[in-house]
Amino acid sequence: MSDTDSFIDEVTEEVRRDRLYGYVRRYGWIAAIVIVGIVGAAGFNEYRRAQAESNAQALGDAMLAALASNEDDARADALIGVTADTAEGAAILAFMTAGAQSQAGRADDAIQTLQPIAQSPELPLIYRQIATFKSLMLQSETQDADTRRQGFEALAVPGVRMRLLAEEQLALIDIETGNPDAAIARFQSIMDDAEATPGLQRRALQAMVALGGAPEATETAGE
Repeated sequence: MSDTDSFIDEVTEEVRRDRLYGYVRRYGWIAAIVIVGIVGAAGFNEYRRAQAESNAQALGDAMLAALASNEDDARADALIGVTADTAEGAAILAFMTAGAQSQAGRADDAIQTLQPIAQSPELPLIYRQIATFKSLMLQSETQDADTRRQGFEALAVPGVRMRLLAEEQLALIDIETGNPDAAIARFQSIMDDAEATPGLQRRALQAMVALGGAPEATETAGE
């Protein structure tokens, strides 16, 4: 009985083996294509990653070379000549270029440099918000207070990372338009906000004191 069972097992295993070989002969090309596809995709992804790193390094080197000049105008002009291969790289380049243009006293040029970034649907929202904020800052001497107020109010809403910085600018516009009480209230709100950085809270405190306000003690969680 044992010999019979052993024989049956061997026959069964042989049948399975033959069937497996048949499947391999019939469908093996599909497995080969899948393997080639996986290997090819992995190789392509690695190539893309290496290419992205190379492009980012090239952009960084080009910007550093452009900033090597001691003259503000020369730095701005050199940065204008740099190109970026990605939308994010172009945004960073625009921020650097606008900064150099602003330092060179070319605020209008800086605003024009930032405008495409502020309006680009291809970029993450934070890039557009930063570009809008910087552009509004550059218009402090050329744009009327009401227009700037509307721009900063659009940024001073929950969920926007520039919210508290926009609130600070709104407080400064309150001072500019002769409403120090509103400015003090905004500065107090900034000081009370858990998301405010120490530097921002310090500026708010100094502004309140300069306006003659009396800062209220902020309650802590343990009280």
